Formats: sequence, C-alpha cells, structure tokens
Amino acid sequence: MIDRRQFLRRTGMGAGALAMLGPAGLLAACGSDEAATPAASGTGSATSGSAPATLTPLRMQSAWVSDAEFMGYYIALDKGYYSAAGLDYTYLPGGPDVIPETTLLAGQAEVALTTVEGVAKLVADEGAKLKIIGTQYQKNPAGVVSLKANNITEPKDLIGRTLAIAPVGQITFEALFAANNLDIADVTIVPYAYDPTPLLEGEIDASGDFVTNVPFTIQEKGGDPTSFLLYDYGLKLYNDAVVVQEEYLAEHRAELVSFLRASRQGWDENFKDTTAYIPLLKEGFGKDTGRSAANEEYFNKAQQDLIEHPDGVYAMTADDIDANIETLQRFGIQVDASLFDTSLLEEI
Repeated sequence: MIDRRQFLRRTGMGAGALAMLGPAGLLAACGSDEAATPAASGTGSATSGSAPATLTPLRMQSAWVSDAEFMGYYIALDKGYYSAAGLDYTYLPGGPDVIPETTLLAGQAEVALTTVEGVAKLVADEGAKLKIIGTQYQKNPAGVVSLKANNITEPKDLIGRTLAIAPVGQITFEALFAANNLDIADVTIVPYAYDPTPLLEGEIDASGDFVTNVPFTIQEKGGDPTSFLLYDYGLKLYNDAVVVQEEYLAEHRAELVSFLRASRQGWDENFKDTTAYIPLLKEGFGKDTGRSAANEEYFNKAQQDLIEHPDGVYAMTADDIDANIETLQRFGIQVDASLFDTSLLEEI
C-alpha cells in the first residue's frame, strides 16, 4: 500500500471545521502515517550576512510530516537564512493528528501552513481572526491519476469510466463535474483504497490523488501514469497557505516579512537543483518517512511548477485570489478578499 495522508486532518476539518468537505478532502497524497520527525530549530551556517545578536523566536507549524513538500524550509534553516534575518526559527512537523489551524489558534505556533478552505471555514463560520499572507502552492496538487493507455486527460474523459475516490472526496468531484457541465451520475464511483494496484490491474480507470507523488509509485510498479489537476478544471485553490493570527500580524509585521524572505531564499535555492538537497531531507528532517530518496526527488521536481511564480514564491495575485474565493463559494463558504493580505509580499 502506498503512503497516504489522513484526509480530515489535511483539509483543516478538525476543531470547528469538521463539517467542511472541501477540494483537498479527496487527497491521498505523498506522506507517511509514521510518526513525524522532531521539531527542528537552529541557526545553521549563515551564508547571507551575519545574524543579529538577538534573535526573535518564530515557530512554524507544518502541514504534514517532513517530506519533500517542505524542502524550502529545511534548506533555509540549514543555510542560516532565518538567523541571518533575525529569527530563531523552529520547524514543527505535522502529522495525521496535527491540525495546523488549532496549533496556531492555541498560540503554539506563530505561522502555520494549511489549506485555504480550512482557514476560510473557520473565518466564515466561527469568526476566527486569521489572515493568509502567502501561499506555497500556486496550484493545489489535488488531481486525477490514471494510466496513459486509459486516455483520461480531463474531466469529460471520466464519463462512462470507473473512478476511485475517498468518501470525503464525493463533494469535491460533484463540484468538479458541475463546474465542467458534466453529470457525476455518468461516472461509476468506487472507494479508493490508497493503492494503485486496482488501477494497474484494470479494476478502475482513475483515482483522485496528489499528482506530485502517486505517479512515482505507479512507475515503480511498472505502470505508465498520467494525471491532471482539479485546479485546471474549475477548482482553483491554493495549498499550503501561510497563515497567521491577525494580532500577531499587527504586532510582528517585520518578523513575518523576514520569515517570508528567508523562506523564499530556501525555495529558490531548492529549485536550482531539485536533487541537491535530498540528502539533507533523508539524513535529517525526513529520515523516518519510509520513502526512498528517488521518491522524494520525483516529488520535489513535480512540485516545482506548482510552487514557482514570476513574482516569487508565495505570490498571490488579485485574479488568483478572486478564483480562490469563487471556488470556496462552490462549497458554500462565503469569504471575501480580506481573508488574504498581500502587503507583506510587497516588502520582500
């Protein structure tokens, strides 16, 4: 069985947001259910100037266990970018029992990476004072994975076929089909077992999954995978949004700008060569995920186009924010552009 995410945790559906079954709810993605690695903190060896004498503590709650999804932060920590920016940065790994929004609201972290839909649900329904100040993924990795021989390259190709999805993903695919003027009743839906074997054996034609990792597993088993993103067919949502409490934003703006700048440095360094820092992951942060270095290399390369932006990592344009809001409305979540604060990005 392939590594998988714990669906409810990854969609922010804990605490007061359990009723939300949003686009990321279908995800069986790249991660392990093993225990997360310990929190990492330190100054590393600064390569971009001397660190200030006094460092400001800043804890970041990650969205999942320590794998290639978070390479930029490991590199920034290892290279000393955070300490050079005046931060005593602590990386807090996630896991199946960790809800980033809860950690943030409990004051156990200053920054969290999580889903837009989870944050929006808390803001809309419970009045949570949260702001999204950037986004790691410009395009959500959620998609449909199949075999090239099945000729499934867009939603309409699923008509008359068998699609495996997690039960919590039903509402996501109903929205996907509605957005593309298709009837989900014309598709045979079966439970997804987090295993590509039924796809390889022809029992199903496609599955709902993260496109950044599952194709690697299919290749390892001798298959020839193909995939498409739900983002490209009407369900436009960021992922691994950078979230803070409004009070912290008001009082620690400079520190957050420094955090975004140093983290961007880490991501820029990572994408110079997506294989170069895999040993840093496998020998330290992600050594307990149970996944091969080759798997992490595949993942890191696959996510590059989903993260990079002409305006820099974390960029959020007005058009993309509007697209996120429209998608949230498809799920009955009513928020406006005030959920997003792009002003810090202008300073980095």
